Amino acid sequence: MKILAKMALALTLGLLVTACESTYYSAWESLGKEKRDLLVDRVEDAMGAQEDAKEEFKDALEQFSSVVSVEPSKLKSVYEDLSSSYEDAEEQAAEVSDHIDRVEDVSEDLFKEWKGELDEISNAKLRGSSATQLKTSQAKYAELIKAMRRAESRMAPVLSAFKDNVLFLKHNLNAQAITSLKSELTGIENNVGTLIREMEASIAESQDFIRDMELIQ
Repeated sequence: MKILAKMALALTLGLLVTACESTYYSAWESLGKEKRDLLVDRVEDAMGAQEDAKEEFKDALEQFSSVVSVEPSKLKSVYEDLSSSYEDAEEQAAEVSDHIDRVEDVSEDLFKEWKGELDEISNAKLRGSSATQLKTSQAKYAELIKAMRRAESRMAPVLSAFKDNVLFLKHNLNAQAITSLKSELTGIENNVGTLIREMEASIAESQDFIRDMELIQ
């Protein structure tokens, strides 16, 4: 009985989610926005979040770089700035991940609908053309989401390194801490540099994808 109850609950929740999605998309369609338009909007949002994240990580790196040249008497103030920059970067990283998830959600619904509607096209030539366009769009989207997720994956190790050093500095506000952090700086600079390059590549993919989607409207 417990298994049946769980299955019934899962089915009910699934129906509710489907109903909510249907209502959501219907509301946007009534305003003239199709799933394709929503996908473009979400890619633009994700691109903006990545631009913001890039700046936050640059700022955090600048704050960290300043630590290794500051006078020990000013370490507490610098630590507070660094801690704040780390928190901002962490928050923006979460924002990036959230926007990428949103892109994936609407893309799955768009391509599922597109594929399902192919059978409704009675003209074989038009159906074939639409099917080809679907495959092309899916291939371009696959490259986009790959670039987005690759850039996203670069954020975690950078945040981890920042956090380690923020906590270390918190516990060691002295000249010895500055010496220890100097040895960490090069590695962090390299990681942030790689992250920024991946972010820029993802942003470029986003711009290309948006242009391609606008051409088929």
